[in-house]
Amino acid sequence: MKATNAVVLNPAGLRRRGLAGITHELRDHYVLYLMILPTIAYFIVLGYLPMRGFYYAFSKFKFGTPLFENDFVGLKNFEYLFSSGTLAYLTRNTFLYNIAFIVLGNLTQMAVAIMLSNLRMSAKRSMQTMIFFPYFISFVIVKAFSYAVLNSTNGMLTVYLRNMGVMGFDAYTTAEIWPFIIVLVYLWKQLGYGSVIYLAAITSIDDTYYEAASIDGATAWQKVTKITIPMLKPTIITLTLMAVGVMFRGQFQLFYNLVGDNGLLFESTDILDTYIFRTLKSTFNISIGTATCVYQSLFGFAFIMLVNGIVRKVNPDNALF
Repeated sequence: MKATNAVVLNPAGLRRRGLAGITHELRDHYVLYLMILPTIAYFIVLGYLPMRGFYYAFSKFKFGTPLFENDFVGLKNFEYLFSSGTLAYLTRNTFLYNIAFIVLGNLTQMAVAIMLSNLRMSAKRSMQTMIFFPYFISFVIVKAFSYAVLNSTNGMLTVYLRNMGVMGFDAYTTAEIWPFIIVLVYLWKQLGYGSVIYLAAITSIDDTYYEAASIDGATAWQKVTKITIPMLKPTIITLTLMAVGVMFRGQFQLFYNLVGDNGLLFESTDILDTYIFRTLKSTFNISIGTATCVYQSLFGFAFIMLVNGIVRKVNPDNALF
């Protein structure tokens, strides 16, 4: 009893033991902690120090004026964004495009991984190399390919439609087709990378499950639906949550390289990232750009918390936190 009271009544002693434990941990594993120092420095320099620029969202930016000496305007920058209607279609486009990327991306990647897992090793390696190759192609090269196919003068698609009797087609003035083009290009680029992750998860499934299913007379489709897909559920949830984590950051390189500054397509292709970039490149309105960044961060954080909360309610083991 006395020992227990001593512990309770001597929190300073507990703190000293805690400090000694931390010191002991650092001394025993200092090499591991040194290895993570570059990562810590990266987030401090590029993640936390720039956060002081948060003030620009609530001020009127002036060239040559120190950060906290700019005139404070409160929520006027946010009022402008909401009243102009810009945030409505930016949020809609960013959200819907990323939903399509997540849903269709996971489905196609999982389907390709299941297909590859049933091929012979030599064929699997060849197919995997071919599917993975687009992931390494620069978006600048993708832009050149897309222009060669879509330009209104001698683009491959334009010439084909002209030969079929469709005259006057111009992809760069037809906003309705660009959601399909952007989603298809994204799937083409990411298919190899995502399928490798799913393929690694499939190869870790115990073969005895499939052997037992074969003995029971299960078909190939039944093995996929009753064994493979249920065993992939943790991987699907983890990849989905990771994708949701950057959901409102969009895919800037994809959108900007394919669409650029073509104002005719903004209504169906403009997302938060491209709008923020344009405020810095064209109008150089730091205050509006920062206000959009703040909105993007807060909205994204709220959405992550919502999705993770739903996953925690349904299956706590697969939640991120």
